[in-house]
Amino acid sequence: MSGTLVSVDALALLPALAPAAGAVLVLVVDALAPRAGLLARLLGFAGLVAGLVGVVLPLTSGTRIAQSLCTPAPEGRCFYDTGTAGLLLQVGALVAGIVVLLLLRDHDTEDSPTPFGLSGDPRKPTDTELATMSSSGLSGDPINQRGPGQRGGVGVTTALVLTTVAGATTVAAAVDLGTWLVALELATLPGIALVALRGTERAAHGAMSLLTTALLSAAVTVVGAALWLVATHDVTFSPVAAAAAWANTPTRPALILAVVLLLAGLGFKLSAVPFHQWTPQAYAGSSVSVAALLATVSKIAAVAGLIAVLRAVVGLAGPSGHPHQLALVVAVLAVVTMTLGNVVALRQDDVVRLLAWSTIAQAGWVLLPLAALSDAGLRSAATYVVAYAVASLVAFAVVPFVGTQLAAYGGLLRRHPLLGGVLVLGLVSLAGLPPGILGLVAKVVALRAVMDGGLWPLALVAVANAVLGIAVYLRWVAVLFGDPAPDADPLVSRRGGRVGLALAAMLLIVTSVVPQLVLGLLA
Repeated sequence: MSGTLVSVDALALLPALAPAAGAVLVLVVDALAPRAGLLARLLGFAGLVAGLVGVVLPLTSGTRIAQSLCTPAPEGRCFYDTGTAGLLLQVGALVAGIVVLLLLRDHDTEDSPTPFGLSGDPRKPTDTELATMSSSGLSGDPINQRGPGQRGGVGVTTALVLTTVAGATTVAAAVDLGTWLVALELATLPGIALVALRGTERAAHGAMSLLTTALLSAAVTVVGAALWLVATHDVTFSPVAAAAAWANTPTRPALILAVVLLLAGLGFKLSAVPFHQWTPQAYAGSSVSVAALLATVSKIAAVAGLIAVLRAVVGLAGPSGHPHQLALVVAVLAVVTMTLGNVVALRQDDVVRLLAWSTIAQAGWVLLPLAALSDAGLRSAATYVVAYAVASLVAFAVVPFVGTQLAAYGGLLRRHPLLGGVLVLGLVSLAGLPPGILGLVAKVVALRAVMDGGLWPLALVAVANAVLGIAVYLRWVAVLFGDPAPDADPLVSRRGGRVGLALAAMLLIVTSVVPQLVLGLLA
């Protein structure tokens, strides 16, 4: 009887359970006391902080991994295993969730142009507000137009953010196919609701585009998971089972097709070309805080999913050490994604769309080290996506203060040196230039994994794209150093936004000064 028991380490599960439990508590509070928005928000922050505590504990113990749901030896395995990169991805998702909650506070409270309805339910807008929502849906700058904020109430939006984070942290440790699939969708579907709750025509288009993509992505991923089960006869991403399927000639094609379909399904979530079409529409239609969620937490979940799949096939290289044909699929995705993303981003005058295409280009950089199909490549991808998330949070956090049009940032360094300086640091970090040391280190680490794998042509293409990416971000930086527009709107004061921006900026500054704080998690 004892041989069938599964050992449970509750502390190891805390990064996944705490945000999920927080979401449930927030919904209960919202149902019992719809006006207790502050309590709901505090419960949300408490859930994310508790999740961070669950990450810190295994780090302080020196194990660098967290395992739970383990079956007994000698044939035991753990169905919750963060591996060498999972803890870093969990930290990134939890911190990004905290910043997004701070940014959402403004949209829930300050953006509403008129008081809420007399019914007492803050989720029912008045006729005046509905008219404003309709008109702002056609506006080119919904932020400066004081268009509608995030609908649904504080409790609903907070619970959706927590659910997304819970999905991302679970994907980072899931080993079995069932949990992995459910967690991926858990990290995706709440984002669709948050985009739709913006309440504008553009939001409806963005949510529909994201929903269609999510359904197609889920279908492709499920088929890939089914083929994995057929090829390996194992319900987990087991390197041993994958190696056996690869060595068996009849099952090798099924294994290759399974991995390709899983990569395609995750490519939708990562915004990799040609699965990227939803990204600009969803970002432009949603509020800036929701766009930040899609650009950070959702991308961390997608990378965690990729690592889970590729971790099982890293040992399938030939005797010469040259990666097998699966590397070609990842390499082509990386090259096309970063190239198209950078080229289109150069032409954008809407900064949210610019950041959307920047996300696509950065997805190529995340895929780049994965093409090496090595443990070092997996760790490099985790490092890169966390570095990208921190810098992106800074850029997104500045947008609500200024607006979405690039021209509105003219002379921002003169008008508001602190705000402009923080934005410059975020942009140069995304470009991989000093003083954004974290972004520079992330690009070096990604390139080193590729070169160690002998993929020199891929490295050369990546270097060319790095130069192109520098042009994308320096174009924005040049506007910051330029002359202010004579009709420039005054900066908008946002209380929650200031705290969120300060937290994101502090993280970027500290990790740029001491990048070992990120790299050390993968030691």
